Amino acid sequence: MSQPAIHKGPRRGRIHLRILSLTDLHMDIRGYDYFKDRPTKRGGLIRAAALIDRLRAEAPNTLLFDNGDMLQGNPMGDYAAEKIGQDATFPHPMIAALNALGPDAATLGNHEFNFGLPVLQLALRQARFPVVSANVATRLAEKMEEDTHLVPPYVLLNRTFLDEHGQDHAFKVGVFGLLPPQILAWDRQKLSGAVQTRDIYATAAHYAPLLRKAGADLIIALCHSGIEDVSGVSGLENAVLPVAALEEVDVVIAGHSHQVFPSPAFAGLLDVDAERGLISGTPTVMPGSGGSHLGQIDLRLAPTDMRWRITDAKVRAAETGPSADTSAGTADAILHTTDNAHRATLHHIRRPVGATDRPLDSYFAMVEPSTSVRFVATAQAWYLHAALQDTALAHLPLLSAAAPFKMGGRAGPDHYTHVPAGQVTMRHVADIYGFPNAIRALRITGASLRDWLEHSAGVFAQIAPGTGDQALIDTGFAAHSFDTITGITYAIDLTAPSRFDARGRPTSSGPGRIRDLRWRDHPVTDDMAFVVATNDYRASRSGTYPGADDGELVLAPEVSVRDVLIRFLRETPSDRPLAPRPWRLLPVPGARVRFETGPEALADPERLRALSVEPLGQTDAGFLMCRKALHS
Repeated sequence: MSQPAIHKGPRRGRIHLRILSLTDLHMDIRGYDYFKDRPTKRGGLIRAAALIDRLRAEAPNTLLFDNGDMLQGNPMGDYAAEKIGQDATFPHPMIAALNALGPDAATLGNHEFNFGLPVLQLALRQARFPVVSANVATRLAEKMEEDTHLVPPYVLLNRTFLDEHGQDHAFKVGVFGLLPPQILAWDRQKLSGAVQTRDIYATAAHYAPLLRKAGADLIIALCHSGIEDVSGVSGLENAVLPVAALEEVDVVIAGHSHQVFPSPAFAGLLDVDAERGLISGTPTVMPGSGGSHLGQIDLRLAPTDMRWRITDAKVRAAETGPSADTSAGTADAILHTTDNAHRATLHHIRRPVGATDRPLDSYFAMVEPSTSVRFVATAQAWYLHAALQDTALAHLPLLSAAAPFKMGGRAGPDHYTHVPAGQVTMRHVADIYGFPNAIRALRITGASLRDWLEHSAGVFAQIAPGTGDQALIDTGFAAHSFDTITGITYAIDLTAPSRFDARGRPTSSGPGRIRDLRWRDHPVTDDMAFVVATNDYRASRSGTYPGADDGELVLAPEVSVRDVLIRFLRETPSDRPLAPRPWRLLPVPGARVRFETGPEALADPERLRALSVEPLGQTDAGFLMCRKALHS
């Protein structure tokens, strides 16, 4: 980490600078769970705002930043995107809330693009704070500084800071933004031909020295990217480690992966001080998601002959906590400014769209094919069956892939889908399918189908026979990687090593985990052809999902999966059959596994018994820990 340059002039004392940051808010403004239609116990921008007010009051020199993924994530975000697309004057609730909070700058995250460029640009016009992103452009030039950017690549903030003796100092803070270049794959159809991206590390290595030459006394990278042990520096999705190692970068705000740093979870990574929050000596913070934490970096800056020198840095990710007073100050202002949007969202999510004769949930999606995932897969196949009639593909077997989007994890023990039997409303649809993905059809071979399933099965840890209390899940995989594919049947052998890692890279040349793969009781051969219903994210050819990446896109209607679910609910009876259970876990003699689920699963003890699941009590994080024997 280099030492920031300073302007010549009288220097008397040290400066204490407090840098506060948020990341991955995902439209959690009011601490309200629109999927369950009830207030949450923690998180939300209003709780973070209460802490920001207090920390700002304690330190005269304070900066605040938002690190992206603010505009998407819950039904209020969906509602706001639809409204602003219809009426450009509609006040976007998240932008209005941030305007009330007054960040010094913000950057874009990958989910900002989920609703398309027009919606994003209309929302950003309302921002009364600078929004920067250096590696997203509408046109790339031969020289990086000549790119035509979607938003400014950086901003130089002119601030006056008070030193310990009460003397004012003019200070320039250079801030630039970065996001995963993979947005071009993840939102291919919305962004193709409209934007281009550059590599995170190469962009940071270019702009940090440029900001220093422009007179920046301190350089802050708003890096919407995670902390991951990587080899190489180019093409990375999670590139914080190489960015923090750049000499001209003084502070890094990280995000994207919804983790918390400093944290013991990162202990052992090269050049990472997981206790003090330093990466290659650079103060770095990652404040969770949804307002769960507030990043706080306190710098001590001492004057020297030619530059300010960082003499001390204290870094923490402060939990916002359930007891925050949101009845006054900025939190109260945010509540008032978003009240109309909140009421409109409640009206929207409470609209009935159909009914179901059985509960749809994801509590046990890792030990049996879940009803919520099979419901999505059934609806997708129902829609595409009609769409493919009278086409050259109508004769091919139609399969359907879906994954459990809500499976606890970093989002907490309430983050599970649960739709009770009876009336289904818009909030239930959003609970089942939380992303604005569009439906897609891929033509694939039997060989690609097997690779697809092998990668999906990588979410499980390798289980040893004769051993008790093993972890069932490989936490290196995200739950949304676990695709269930209906229309076929197959078994999963957990004693075998996974053929692929979480990034789709081969890890084993063995036979893999998928056994007895059949279509209509016929063994699936490599040369068989299928059509698979999926979504635009999986069909994006991101290079990280074997099998799906090999598929040929054969149908791309402008219809969201959520709209498909709504049509399915409205046009089929409540006792509609779901696709048969496609997969099963093979017995592992003498083995027992542990896994977490939501504590609300305890409300159905008969189901626990039917699955031979033994509840073991709640963890410190509030999950229900369960044990299951795999020997039968």
